[in-house]
Amino acid sequence: MTENPPFEEPRLALNRIYTKTGDAGETLLASGERVPKDAPRIECYGTVDELNAFVGAAALTASETAQRAPALGELARTLRRVQHELFNLGSILATSPEHVHPKQARITDADVQALERDIDRATALLAPLRSFVLPGGSRLSVELHICRTVCRRAERLLVTAARQERIDPVNLRYLNRLSDAFFVWSRLANVQLGVEEVLWSPNESASARRGGA
Repeated sequence: MTENPPFEEPRLALNRIYTKTGDAGETLLASGERVPKDAPRIECYGTVDELNAFVGAAALTASETAQRAPALGELARTLRRVQHELFNLGSILATSPEHVHPKQARITDADVQALERDIDRATALLAPLRSFVLPGGSRLSVELHICRTVCRRAERLLVTAARQERIDPVNLRYLNRLSDAFFVWSRLANVQLGVEEVLWSPNESASARRGGA
């Protein structure tokens, strides 16, 4: 924790989980406005929340497999950092621009740059690809591919939302870099575990094996 953190710490007192206020298909933004539960902004931070859950699963797998491959302990720590960044992203997406507090948690260029450094370090340890990669090899690699695809969906939803309301472009840059990071981490997981990548081969399909239609 830095001496002068840029963001406010949470001030919550959650003593009741269900409120029945969302039974009519609406919910509250963090800034207080009531909106439909399928509003573009809600779709965005709901998908970011979904992504965070998958990242948590991948972080746990990376931590559990670090005994076999110590380098995965560092990946686990990076994934836990990403979880906090995703919650910061959800916080800012759940707030209408006019109600954002100066010290409210958010994504910044520093987060994007950290991902770029992560990608560069991981890529330096990987062999060039000779085909597209399929999810496989190890459980951790598959979980990171799931993270990648959910991240891509969150990015698409954010693009849609940005056409309708004001969204800071740094949020789009972050999700774009993060999906790239999940891809290289999925490859790195197999390398660290000594498992071969599963490469796409068009002729492994049923139609190719039977000589075509």
